[in-house]
Amino acid sequence: MLPAARPAYQKYALLVQPSRIDGLGVFAAEPIAARRKIGEIRGESISVDEARIRATRTERIMIVELSPKRAIDFSKSADAMRYTNHSCRPNARLDIRQGRVEFYALRAIAPGEEITVDYGETHHQGKLACRCGAPGCIGWL
Repeated sequence: MLPAARPAYQKYALLVQPSRIDGLGVFAAEPIAARRKIGEIRGESISVDEARIRATRTERIMIVELSPKRAIDFSKSADAMRYTNHSCRPNARLDIRQGRVEFYALRAIAPGEEITVDYGETHHQGKLACRCGAPGCIGWL
């Protein structure tokens, strides 16, 4: 696939392509240094109540809760990072800073490597099988 368009808040070139984990994934198109900001994801700001309603209407959820009252829905976002899949042994982390959802490399990420994060607590409540395939995978989300 072709590299995704790179807005100013994306610090590295990324590719969106099929993932062995699930659906589409986001992959490094260039080396990413450890502990560096990879980029951000932007979307529609909604209430947590609306987020939970939307989560019941679709199989693929692209929502992050920012606080007990606010969430961001990325389902219509053009940002490549919206395709970040879960892994029990991630190479990146998701941070919420001043209402922004940012991604940082936990270690150096090589070109062609899928960028993953640990989703942590999800609305799936342990009912969705994890497909990360990582050593020590806990088996569920």
